[in-house]
Amino acid sequence: MDFIRYAERSAALVNAELVDEGSLTDHLADRSWLHRSVVAADIPALQAFQVELRPVFEASDADDVPLVVGTLNDLLASHPVTPMISDHDPSNLHMHVTNRASSVAELLVAESLMGLANLVCDLGATRLGICTEARCDNVFVDTSPNQSRRYCSDRCSSRANVAAYRARQKAAAS
Repeated sequence: MDFIRYAERSAALVNAELVDEGSLTDHLADRSWLHRSVVAADIPALQAFQVELRPVFEASDADDVPLVVGTLNDLLASHPVTPMISDHDPSNLHMHVTNRASSVAELLVAESLMGLANLVCDLGATRLGICTEARCDNVFVDTSPNQSRRYCSDRCSSRANVAAYRARQKAAAS
């Protein structure tokens, strides 16, 4: 189980605009084996989870470690996770979140929670953030060595840098 990837997928899940089965299938573009399992009931379950999960990123962004840990623990209690050893490749035994998830929503929730819980334990509770680009409120996972990430994407970073450059040019001209 790649917990960093699961944590990053949790940020992508919080940022996803899930309005119907098609948008969930689009969100799962790199996981085509899940597409046939997507059902309408996954959408409201994931929308509710997005609302529950966003405060974890907000608390981390505010350096509120007790709130990050408490919120994650509450979510783990309300969405139990069953990790299992996967033996589909006997030469490479590894952990999967669960092989018994009854829905795509349950699988994504379990992956998100295990990924974030392990990231918090391994890298610290302040490795989650909210994009600082003025027109964006997406969340992200910061795995940089010096914990310096401020933007959710290269696009937002470029947008902010261009805006700052233009502001400096305007100030210099006046």
